[in-house]
Amino acid sequence: MIIDTHAHYDDEAFDTDREALLMSMYDGGIEKIVNVCASVGGFQDTVDLMEKYPFIYGAVGIHPDDADKMKQETLDEIRRLSHMDKMVAIGEIGLDYYWHKEEEEHQIQKKMFRAQLDIAREEKLPFMIHSREAAEDTLNIVREYMQGGIIHCFSYSREIAAEYLKMGLYLGIGGVVTFKNAKKLKETVQYAPLSQLVLETDCPYMSPEPNRGKRNSSLNLPYVAQAIAELKGITAEEVIDVTRQNAEKLLGIHQ
Repeated sequence: MIIDTHAHYDDEAFDTDREALLMSMYDGGIEKIVNVCASVGGFQDTVDLMEKYPFIYGAVGIHPDDADKMKQETLDEIRRLSHMDKMVAIGEIGLDYYWHKEEEEHQIQKKMFRAQLDIAREEKLPFMIHSREAAEDTLNIVREYMQGGIIHCFSYSREIAAEYLKMGLYLGIGGVVTFKNAKKLKETVQYAPLSQLVLETDCPYMSPEPNRGKRNSSLNLPYVAQAIAELKGITAEEVIDVTRQNAEKLLGIHQ
């Protein structure tokens, strides 16, 4: 059975069939799902999913796109929600310079990234990090903290991956690994030990082949597991088994 370590089932893309889709997960080989907060004002949606579905866990944090909307009250709420039994990580947090080009924006993102990493460290929770076109700054800040977590939707070079792996972090691998043009990620997956990989969807985004361009869901993760297996010369069953154990160990979701 598969653990999806990064999903967004609170997204409006699931409004028409959320209940039916989630109730089909077990039969589709999906054992557990971590629903990840991203936006200011969106925490309650993840809490509601955690409370309604026994197999859904949560991560609480603010995506860098919303860093400029954060206030002290936002940080206080993250800390409060981090104490919930099924809240297993602080995320998704990090840096995104793709849409945000100005240095002033970068400084705000870095301030709020550190503030949320402080909560993760103080509450002894792993982090889930989003990083896009901010490789050096992200790596330097993570080095300041040196604690457990996942680099979500890893997209950088094998050399950057090596730095995170040396810190004992995990790489989140999703649908992009099935894309023909994903050369850097394929090289990284071949290089990285299976013991430091976890499966994720980032759904409704990042659908793997053969469903690229369509709405993603956890039910597509067997395609990701198969792609990793082919790159490593092992079976998909081994990928599923080891990545499940990795997620259980990191996130503490053995029950």
